[in-house]
Amino acid sequence: MTRHLQRELDRLKKRILSLGAMAEERFRMAMKAIETRDGELARKIIDKDYEIDEAEIEIEEECLKILALHQPVAVDLRFLSAVIKINNDLERIGDEAVNIAHRVRIIAKRPKLEIPFDYLRMAEKTEAMLKKSLDAVVNMDLDLAVHVCLSDDEVDDFQNEAYDVIKQAIKDNPNRVAYLINLLLISRHLERIADHATNIAEEVVYMIEGEIVRHGRLAIEPE
Repeated sequence: MTRHLQRELDRLKKRILSLGAMAEERFRMAMKAIETRDGELARKIIDKDYEIDEAEIEIEEECLKILALHQPVAVDLRFLSAVIKINNDLERIGDEAVNIAHRVRIIAKRPKLEIPFDYLRMAEKTEAMLKKSLDAVVNMDLDLAVHVCLSDDEVDDFQNEAYDVIKQAIKDNPNRVAYLINLLLISRHLERIADHATNIAEEVVYMIEGEIVRHGRLAIEPE
């Protein structure tokens, strides 16, 4: 591998980590918006979406340029393939934060209805998965990536709980169906962010082990 290619790959890694930090920041803003029902904060998340979109396009173009100019093989080719997919997942996380923001703007305009579901716990679990997946990228940490993959079922359980709770709430409050559907959609968006964090972790496994572990094919156990 030439030094020029190594410099290009190092620069690309910095850019994908910068995008990861941006996506993580948007998610934290979305968490705050859920907690506070802050419509103005939600609007800021929506208005800033273009920043992640532009960064995602630039990173993809950089990956394609490196592939065309250097024709990397083996580990470097795996790295570029994984970065392209991680790049897409980070952009989708940004989109899900925007989706949450839209829901918050709607419910913020309506009287609050308490339901026995802890969105904060679900959001905190999702945030932990996202942080660990990005840390796994930074440190090329196989064990951390595997732990993220194995955590996905926990967020799925939260989503199932939210569905059951909101279904009952709709029966009890038939005049608040629209409000409650937006609450259900928020839990769905959180679950999708956890899915994208899992995808990122799976790509870390691929970069390190050369093994594709999507679709429940994870055979590696954490130490």
